[in-house]
Amino acid sequence: MEPWPGFWKDRAYRRLLKDSLWHETLNDTHYSSRCVGRQESSEPLVVEIIVEVPRGSFLKRGSTGRVDFISPLPCPFNYGSVPDYLGLDGDLLDALVLGPRLPFGTRIRAKAWGAVTMTDGGLIDDKLVCGDYCPDALERRKILQFFHLYAKCKGLLNVWRGRRGRNACDGWCDSSHALARARPLRRGWPGIPPAF
Repeated sequence: MEPWPGFWKDRAYRRLLKDSLWHETLNDTHYSSRCVGRQESSEPLVVEIIVEVPRGSFLKRGSTGRVDFISPLPCPFNYGSVPDYLGLDGDLLDALVLGPRLPFGTRIRAKAWGAVTMTDGGLIDDKLVCGDYCPDALERRKILQFFHLYAKCKGLLNVWRGRRGRNACDGWCDSSHALARARPLRRGWPGIPPAF
């Protein structure tokens, strides 16, 4: 089964990635993760994820379920949040699930193989990379390319919304680092409504 939807093969989409990202160096130091060179005895952490954006969807929903924005590009993976942790941005810890499309609202338990560290509006916003299998170097490169492009687009959206702060994809890290930075969720957390 192909882990990436067909639009990665689309010539216009590849050209957009090449024009906006090719000059950025994505060397192997960005890819150090739990599944690269790890010992067989150490298993990745398993987390519960609620899917907010099914793979291929254009609607970006927040953890409250409200539409945050409509993307010009479809999401290449299932995207959601871990309901047990708050990220450093004050919202639920983000997670993506590799594999086939999952319906909106699906709760799934998956292994966290690593994380992408993003900065959104000056705040660290980790995204766990989860699935049944460890992504190989090519998949990690595609994930990072997507988030480099996403950070640039989100930066433009933040300017339009009047939000200040740096927006960037800062690379790959171990999932345990992202979980160590997150805080356990308090009961009764109402969520953050999107600010338009």
